Amino acid sequence: MKEPWSIKSRARECTVTGEPFEPGQKIRAAIFPDPESSGYLRKDFAIAAWDSREEKEAPFSTWITTYEPPVLEEKVEDVVDQDPESLLRKMVEEDEAHTENVRYILAVMLERQKLLRETDTQEVPTGMLRVYEQRKTGDVYIIKDPQIPLSDVDKVQEEVKQMLDPDTEPDTEPDTEPNTEPEVRATDEAPEPSSDQEKKTQKEKEEE
Repeated sequence: MKEPWSIKSRARECTVTGEPFEPGQKIRAAIFPDPESSGYLRKDFAIAAWDSREEKEAPFSTWITTYEPPVLEEKVEDVVDQDPESLLRKMVEEDEAHTENVRYILAVMLERQKLLRETDTQEVPTGMLRVYEQRKTGDVYIIKDPQIPLSDVDKVQEEVKQMLDPDTEPDTEPDTEPNTEPEVRATDEAPEPSSDQEKKTQKEKEEE
């Protein structure tokens, strides 16, 4: 059974009043369980309208955010096919179980790049869910934390690098070939002086 991962887009108006949001306005975003499916519904509210809403259904997740108008989609030719967010979006939509580790690493990568921000974490029977919001578009990604063992993190990160840039050579072990250059130690004896050096030294002694 597939988990209800999906991308939740920000609304343009308040769910209660229907009034459009203004750029820069503080609003409350909330995700509710969808009674008609195994997924979730996102609703956005003006701050005042949240407390006055008639339905007091407990949300799965809620947070305060700043409304900004949705960014127009870039032209296809201007978008890198395998940039981290495009890859994450594609994997979330496909929802294949074997990509859980990669999805999580991509989300963490985008958070470090300040493109996503983590707004909430929730425990569910299948594990820990992390809720990430795209800072510009307001899109929300629900990502399962697969609890990757520390010993596997490097392997997953390398897998992500190969997906983003297939032409990159995978990391290899450092060069361990022995150094063939002669080793110079402080205790090595000084080289014997040449015959010219011996003559010069003898002449200096005679002049003393």
